[in-house]
Amino acid sequence: MRKKIVAGNWKMNTTVAEGALLAKQICFLAREMETPAEIIISPPFTHLESVGRILKEEKSRVILAAQNCASTESGAYTGEVSVNMLKELSCKYVILGHSERREYYGETNEILLKKINLVLAAGLHPIFCVGEKLEERESNRHFEVVASQIKEVLYKLRGVELANVVVAYEPVWAIGTGKTATSDQAEEMHAYIRRVIADKFPSYADQTPVLYGGSCKPSNAKELFSMENVDGGLIGGASLIAQDFAAIIKSF
Repeated sequence: MRKKIVAGNWKMNTTVAEGALLAKQICFLAREMETPAEIIISPPFTHLESVGRILKEEKSRVILAAQNCASTESGAYTGEVSVNMLKELSCKYVILGHSERREYYGETNEILLKKINLVLAAGLHPIFCVGEKLEERESNRHFEVVASQIKEVLYKLRGVELANVVVAYEPVWAIGTGKTATSDQAEEMHAYIRRVIADKFPSYADQTPVLYGGSCKPSNAKELFSMENVDGGLIGGASLIAQDFAAIIKSF
């Protein structure tokens, strides 16, 4: 059975103090929660030490993730954060290839391949994001775009490495817009992603978690998570409200 995951991506939100409070609230709600889902939170870099300490003190089931990492191991790269720095802060996952990183910071599949290799070499788990823009969907190129993102990065891995990767599908047109892919649209793309993976890694495709990452919220999570190939969610705005995040986790 594939792993179920709900991962909260806080993006560039909350102060350090606000993040600590949110982490404590999520830990409290998760303590008594009966769910098959692995619970992940991904605060900004500045919060990782304090949030990680809270998770340890609370002996929480909640797992720490980073929102990005550098494409190099170390060196004169002002402003960058290496995967080994993240590992030292007890991060277990790293989000890579988020649509905002691709669009605003020019991250290419070549750069993302370097990052994913570093994350895997450090023994951490990448959450690798793929997805199409509105114009790509409207021109019926959405399958082509997503397949290219998978082939140019994940196809370069070995099967045993893929076993440590989580894929997140982001319909870019549904992020922060209030729009959401229908459950059927999500299932269609998730099933397609699994088929593309199976073409290269037939023994691993059925075990690779594929998360939905487009405006998932308490009102639609249950329907989305009921789809055969939707293994959870990469949650943006709703992860900043502890009760909403908990409601999504309970949707399995």
